[in-house]
Amino acid sequence: MKASRIFAILFIVAGTAVAWAVLGSALSIRSAQTGIQLNEAVSGNWGVPMRQLHPEIFYVSPTAANVRREIHPESSEIKVHLESLPVKKGLVQFRTYGVDFDADYIVKNPTPITQTIYISFKFPAKEARYESFKFVLGEKRTDKAPQAGKITDAVILKPGEELPVRLTYTATGMNEWTYSFGQGRPRIRNFKLAMITSFLDIDIPAGSESPTSREESGSGMLLNWDYSDVIGASAVGMAMPAVTNPGPVAARMTFFAPVSLLFFFSVIVILGAVRKVDLHPMNYFFLAAGCFAFQLLFSYLVDLIPAYVAFALSAIVSLLLVNTYLARVAGSKFARISLLAQFAYMVLFSASFFFDGLTGITITTGAIITLAILMAFTAKVDWNEVFKRAPKVAKVPQPSKLTI
Repeated sequence: MKASRIFAILFIVAGTAVAWAVLGSALSIRSAQTGIQLNEAVSGNWGVPMRQLHPEIFYVSPTAANVRREIHPESSEIKVHLESLPVKKGLVQFRTYGVDFDADYIVKNPTPITQTIYISFKFPAKEARYESFKFVLGEKRTDKAPQAGKITDAVILKPGEELPVRLTYTATGMNEWTYSFGQGRPRIRNFKLAMITSFLDIDIPAGSESPTSREESGSGMLLNWDYSDVIGASAVGMAMPAVTNPGPVAARMTFFAPVSLLFFFSVIVILGAVRKVDLHPMNYFFLAAGCFAFQLLFSYLVDLIPAYVAFALSAIVSLLLVNTYLARVAGSKFARISLLAQFAYMVLFSASFFFDGLTGITITTGAIITLAILMAFTAKVDWNEVFKRAPKVAKVPQPSKLTI
């Protein structure tokens, strides 16, 4: 094989890499613009990350230095059900969820005199929609309207008297749900929160406490936070499972594609030289175009159908384009080798982008295996003879002579 032919192949790889770079940049821009445009729309429908605050309970003491005296519930028993409901919009998938909140508190008058106790709940998101909402103080269900994002009601309690308070609602949010004890990290007694999730992938947000116990419950998890007496307790929270954003995944696959093509062409060139199959640079041009069709088709299909289906269809189209062409050019045996190589470098390497953290090790492993295979198959090849060999020229059939 002549050096000029190798340079021509490298030029084809470089040109295809430029085309992939343009496509990847377009995908990145589309994903960013789509995310910005749709984030507000999805937030309007599903809400924002929800942060439920511990109830504010206080009484007014005009003779004390602090007119407003804060107290905390004697006990808190909370049940939370979180269901992951990711929403796909174009090239972006949002981590949305539904939450069922059911809390029972015991409020006590800690003073030796009858007091008016005020109980206030701040909604986790001002503009969210709350269904099945109940705020019950003893046997009285409050009908007050929220003001400034919270609802406040009052009861009169005798010295040492206790009152059950219940709060329930169903709502939706994005990314994560948190239960906060407020500023100052107060002392929390007799607090129990049981959380049931519809997913197994547990992710505790930064600044939140890990559960005191956990166990699988059907297709999800049952998590418990049980504090008998804790000073400085952090928030309780849960982040929704990670979702595959088709746009960024397609962009990363596209930017990475030139590396796959270089591996693929290396195998074709070396094994072609060993098997005496001398492809013309124009053949490599069409092979590169067939490989480029994979990312091109995937980048537009992923906007219309599920990402894994789009990936499978795009991979099949590209494999058929490249290997049916090689079968006609170099024969079916060589096309079978090409099929395995393209599947390994273009399909499997690209599939690793669906799994965070596996791309690097996949590329490294593939490169080492490729090196081992090529070294084994070419160990006894006389490369001086290979590169001296003149390219085979196809015989053009001559027209038969007419005999009169």
